[in-house]
Amino acid sequence: MPRYLQLGTLPPKRHTAHRTSPGFRNEGLFYEEVLTTQGFGRAYSIVYHLRPPTRVRKVEAAGTMAVEAVPQSVLRHHHIKPGLAAGGDPVTGRVPLFTNADVTLWKCRPTLPQVELFRNASADEIHFIHHGRGTLHTHFGPLSFKPYDYVVIPKTTTYLLEFETTPTPPEVLVIEASGSVQFPPRYLNPDGQFRLGAPFAERDLHGPLAIHVTDSNTDVPILVKDGSRLSRYTMAHHPFDVVGWDGMVYPFTFNADDFEPITGTVHQPPPIHQVFQSEGFVVCNFAPRMLDTHPDAIKVPYAHSNVDSEEVLYYVRGKFGSRRGVEEGSFTLHPRGIPHGPHPGTIAASKEMTRTDELAVMVDTFRPLLLTPAAMARDDANYPMSWME
Repeated sequence: MPRYLQLGTLPPKRHTAHRTSPGFRNEGLFYEEVLTTQGFGRAYSIVYHLRPPTRVRKVEAAGTMAVEAVPQSVLRHHHIKPGLAAGGDPVTGRVPLFTNADVTLWKCRPTLPQVELFRNASADEIHFIHHGRGTLHTHFGPLSFKPYDYVVIPKTTTYLLEFETTPTPPEVLVIEASGSVQFPPRYLNPDGQFRLGAPFAERDLHGPLAIHVTDSNTDVPILVKDGSRLSRYTMAHHPFDVVGWDGMVYPFTFNADDFEPITGTVHQPPPIHQVFQSEGFVVCNFAPRMLDTHPDAIKVPYAHSNVDSEEVLYYVRGKFGSRRGVEEGSFTLHPRGIPHGPHPGTIAASKEMTRTDELAVMVDTFRPLLLTPAAMARDDANYPMSWME
């Protein structure tokens, strides 16, 4: 979780009266809401509303966001080429590509603004902003984002993603985690602070900077997702009516270019690039970095078999030195049980290189991943044979 943060007005102690100005509301109090994780055992935030957050006027079914998997007759590598159709808004425009019980990877290229508030009731979300900039609006306050930001949104956060109009249309990778998104414990000291030598630290994490109170007593619908099911809750007021909050559960951003790569005299294994983890998977950030300095170093990854995991790479920027034929926006899936490694010619081509400019996001899962029809429609069937000279 990110560091402790507080914004707005708070009472001096938890669970005590936070009084309003005389005559402001009938009860003369702001209304406390406690947002907890893993029951009441882990990180939490406490939020104070103008009105009770339970004022639901109507509940109705709103369909599904089902993820269909395509049966795979063979175990093989996949290259999902870029070019998925753009459309929808930042919620309805999501196209699922890979899925299992722990994580679903969606690509979103929205062409419409989000007009309805959204809440994921059962999953944390990581939005990697490939293209676009704008503001994430939540009851914690507005949070700006820019290209190459990881935007981490805790489950049950009601939000609206607003993109600015830019020459390059928005393009987002959405990582939907059934468990809680956390930092690797090895980066933290026993006091909970990032260790000196970790590839990023507290200053690289950015939460909301100010409260923006919405005092509106009109009906507001919220689209709520839990698993594949969608429900529409109509609140009797706007849920962004927060006057203050504190805690360690809130949306935040971390920019991929703020990652400080760990390098060595010879090639280092992928875990040095890790940024996040959750139940059943990890997220790694391959950032621009100096290459290995040993005179005989092989400067591209060694061939390896993923014995206990499946590896998805999303190619963001630059030239990926170990791979031919991929381009910005490509995905590769290298599954368990069969080896993969540098393409022919890339070892020799890297010999004189001293630095790589690549930026890529890797998701390694510990359960097999299934591909969706949208992924298979962009799949290069010849990719498994691309290691032939």
